[in-house]
Amino acid sequence: QVQLVESGGGLVQAGGSLRLSCAASGSTFSRYAMGWFRQAPGKEREFAAAISWSGGSTYYADSVKGRFTISRDNAKNTVYLHMNNLHPEDTAVYYCAGVPTAYNGIVYLTTDYDYWGQGTQVTVSS
Repeated sequence: QVQLVESGGGLVQAGGSLRLSCAASGSTFSRYAMGWFRQAPGKEREFAAAISWSGGSTYYADSVKGRFTISRDNAKNTVYLHMNNLHPEDTAVYYCAGVPTAYNGIVYLTTDYDYWGQGTQVTVSS
C-alpha cells in the first residue's frame, strides 16, 4: 500500500502560479503510475494530468495542456504539479492518485486508481 499526502495549495490571483507536491510512502513508488485530479464545488472529479513510472510519458487534459506540468522524483517519492497562468476556473480541490502497474505507461481514468490523497485546495481569484 501507499499513502499520499498533497501540499502546496493556496490562494493565488489569476495569471499566477503554484506548485503542488504529493509525497508518497512506501518503497515501490517507482512502479506506480501517478495522476492529478481536481474537483470543483458541485462538479464531478476530473482528470488533470498523469505520468508514467519513469516520468518519460505524460498526459494532460485539454483544459490544462500548455499551462500545467506534471513531474516526479522517484528518489524523493514525490510527484509534482506545476501550474502556470492559472484561471479562476482552475479553482478546485486537487487530488493526487497512484496505482501500481505492470507497465511503464499512463493511467488517466479515475476508476483505475487505487490510492488517493486527501486533497489540497487551490483558489484562483479574478
